[in-house]
Amino acid sequence: MTTRNPDSVNFPPFETEDLRENLAAFLNAPFGDETGATQRVGNYKWGVYAFFDYDGEPIYVGQTNEMLRTRIRRHLTNQRTDAVAMSVLDPFEVFEIEVWPLPQFQDTSGKDADAKEHLNALERLVTEQAVEGSQFKAILNEKDPPIGSATVTPPNSYRARIVSDRVFELRSHPDFRIARRALIISRLAQVISERQVKGGLRRVLLTQAKRLQWLAERRYEGLGGAASVEHEGDEDA
Repeated sequence: MTTRNPDSVNFPPFETEDLRENLAAFLNAPFGDETGATQRVGNYKWGVYAFFDYDGEPIYVGQTNEMLRTRIRRHLTNQRTDAVAMSVLDPFEVFEIEVWPLPQFQDTSGKDADAKEHLNALERLVTEQAVEGSQFKAILNEKDPPIGSATVTPPNSYRARIVSDRVFELRSHPDFRIARRALIISRLAQVISERQVKGGLRRVLLTQAKRLQWLAERRYEGLGGAASVEHEGDEDA
């Protein structure tokens, strides 16, 4: 029997490859927009996106005018965004993505003032809806959306999961999620302790702490709560 040397394996870990495949499927999904055209979700240049965790909780909202594909992949695969580098956003927690493409600006310059105002207004609206829909009344964005007075009607959106059944089985276990969330909080707290940070990052830490407490409490109560705690000497009885 031949034993494969793990140091010679020339492909990424299963979960990494799985994420890339499922994210590609999401970004390549056909989407029919208000103009009557259909194109791949990730090919829209302007739009707003939101990430949701394994409980359906909104955790992050962002916008782009460089292409949804580029921006979302940067968050979840190459880890070059500030949100990931600062441990604000954990890609392991993202279960679903929803996008709101703006097809009317597909050929518009990223410097166009009217298009940027519309994009900012849509991000404010999606953020407000995400916060309102969250049981914690908070998401993990370090900064609030740009200030403005413009209002918009949300366009058609597309939402789908980016996690396979196999990865879901691995990551959805509450003890795994508790451990992972505690790790991210530790990293974020370390970042805060080493830098001069503004209030937004401390708000993220507070929100993550609330989310960890909720998850740990749900797990504790689900296993019996106070009734599951042994008394000293029980093992000798």
